[in-house]
Amino acid sequence: MIGGGGTGDDEAGGVFCSLMRSLVTFDYAVIFAYREKERPIDLYSTFTPEEHVVFVSLYQAGPFLLDPFYHAAREPKPGVWRMRELAPDRFFSSEYFRSYYTQTGLAEEIGFFIVLEEGITVVLSLMRREGSGVFSGAEFALLKKAEPMVAGLVHHAWSDLGRRFDAALAKSTRGGRKSAHPAADRVWRNLNLTEREASIIELVLQGHSSESIGLRLGISTGTVKVHRRNVYRKLGISSQTQLLSIYLKNLGQ
Repeated sequence: MIGGGGTGDDEAGGVFCSLMRSLVTFDYAVIFAYREKERPIDLYSTFTPEEHVVFVSLYQAGPFLLDPFYHAAREPKPGVWRMRELAPDRFFSSEYFRSYYTQTGLAEEIGFFIVLEEGITVVLSLMRREGSGVFSGAEFALLKKAEPMVAGLVHHAWSDLGRRFDAALAKSTRGGRKSAHPAADRVWRNLNLTEREASIIELVLQGHSSESIGLRLGISTGTVKVHRRNVYRKLGISSQTQLLSIYLKNLGQ
């Protein structure tokens, strides 16, 4: 097991897993804390070191910004959710899904979204591999009934996450310049995209169709497609594969 930030994290994570195993079977569990566009804090997981690279280290390096769970945590959307309930309409055909999410080999992921103060949401995920199949309707209903207990555990175990986010932010700050999420904010500026172009392309990468983007931004589908073509031309690319590659490369700078 690869734990998160300390003994307290491991103890609380172990309690969560014990409770969940009394209700359903699952292959993995992972607990992340989210605040704004900052790098998520990994509080607990049951992955092997090799699995930890894909599910945690690689995820924290940038792909989390395109994750439906991350966006649900930021809204926030408290409750118990299946990944497919939160995913955009083209998520499962998106380049992010093909190039990153398929590496996880998951059949399904269910998350408990517990909202704390200071804009922080803790997401406790249960995962099943493709060979294990998805959670049944009865299992999902059972997990929803357990939400109050999970929420109580989170509020008791992780009341100091604001301090931990601040400490992580201070550690990552260089040159005396403090920015909550420099990479996420800077990437579009580095690519010389307008605010509208950046909004559209970010939604494209998240897995939204042109129709879905138009509805979210209050513009026509045709306008969305025009902006998308302009961005591709501006960046000298012709595919979403190239777009994601450029995006992740700029996040790392």
